[in-house]
Amino acid sequence: MTKVLVNKYNVAGPRYTSYPTVPYWDDATFSIGKWENSLKKSFNESNESEGISLYIHLPFCESLCTFCGCNKRITTRHEVESPYINYVLKEWRLYVELLGNTPQIKELHLGGGTPTFFSPKNLERLINGIFAMAKKAENYEFSFEGHPNNTTKAHLQTLYNLGFRRVSYGVQDYNETVQKAIHRIQPFENVKRVTEEAREIGYTSVSHDIIFGLPFQTEAHVAETISKTKALMPDRIAFYSYAHVPWIKGNGQRGFKDSDLPSAESKRKQYELGKEELDVCGYVEIGMDHFALKTDSLYQATETKKLHRNFMGYTASKTQIMVGLGVSAISDSWYGFAQNEKKIEDYYKRLDTDVIPVFRGHILNSEDLIIRRHILNLMCHFETKWSLNSNYFKELPEVLVQLKELETDGLILINTDSITVTEKGKPYVRNVCMAFDLLLQRKQPESQLFSMTI
Repeated sequence: MTKVLVNKYNVAGPRYTSYPTVPYWDDATFSIGKWENSLKKSFNESNESEGISLYIHLPFCESLCTFCGCNKRITTRHEVESPYINYVLKEWRLYVELLGNTPQIKELHLGGGTPTFFSPKNLERLINGIFAMAKKAENYEFSFEGHPNNTTKAHLQTLYNLGFRRVSYGVQDYNETVQKAIHRIQPFENVKRVTEEAREIGYTSVSHDIIFGLPFQTEAHVAETISKTKALMPDRIAFYSYAHVPWIKGNGQRGFKDSDLPSAESKRKQYELGKEELDVCGYVEIGMDHFALKTDSLYQATETKKLHRNFMGYTASKTQIMVGLGVSAISDSWYGFAQNEKKIEDYYKRLDTDVIPVFRGHILNSEDLIIRRHILNLMCHFETKWSLNSNYFKELPEVLVQLKELETDGLILINTDSITVTEKGKPYVRNVCMAFDLLLQRKQPESQLFSMTI
């Protein structure tokens, strides 16, 4: 990758876990009633055939990691666990009553925050409470995010007994200078212990998250981290760019200056170095920022064109519905999005009145649905087609004009009825998607809303 291309395409842009992206949701015409209707419609269409996905946000952390942009609550008071679980289960009951039939859960993911902040006993109570009102779909996949410093063998065994077979550990970087800057001191020995314990118990997929572009991070640091990661050979690796978004309220990205961050060119070199090392070890690049061994279900989903992307990231199977439970969680009915209250106190207050705790959302129109398909195709398969009338939209000729420059630079191939992202263009897939993002094209943000694409 040349410095010219990096400088040319390193702009602020969405990561496209959804379309429309959250800043372009039409809150003015949204209502909980419309959201509930879209969810019931989608549930009736898809529950029996494919089931639903369930994301549960567990926001508590004992300390603040300053690279993190997620919604979290910092506390060492573990008495917060039980009341939070009670409210999550109440929210789930409201959804089950709304749907009017027993949900089949195909995918379940515990995210955070730090899910392993919660005791094994409380996590067991949470999952058992969920399935007192639901059943497991065929070939279900349950996963959770574990902090290597506090994930115990009891956590792993308890969740395994409940059907979990995939765990993801946040590694970020093994260099002490970088770890101090992001307030995440985490020795390799801790990661090694929880990785090996998961495999001993029987987990079939262990994932490590590695970030490039962190404060004070160099190519040598990335090489060291990848080298140590290779010694453990996790089944999946999320190798992604640090998203610097300090303007988002409450994200805690502090403790270092912008000048402490690597340049865009340096970040790109870190990525290329990491990608090359992972390729040598047998990892295959999946979508954007993800790598998997050929034995993992994420690779197999790529080969069979079943890879899907939603607010949980990349998944090995598609469900039309994703219900998000917990503070700030986002739900997706395919026809609409809804986000829960961001403050725990407001989340509790809504549920105390027996109301689903949604505070904003978006109902997709016919144009949104078409663009969503194209962006999802690009993010998952690096290609999209419009040969079917259902995938054609009137602004397509203008989009193709915008994409001509990316084709000239060798990043995409434009065919009669399709676009394919080249190997050279994969790091720029967000830029390709931005050309399809009609809402972004019509109204460019007046201030920066998104992280840089490179």
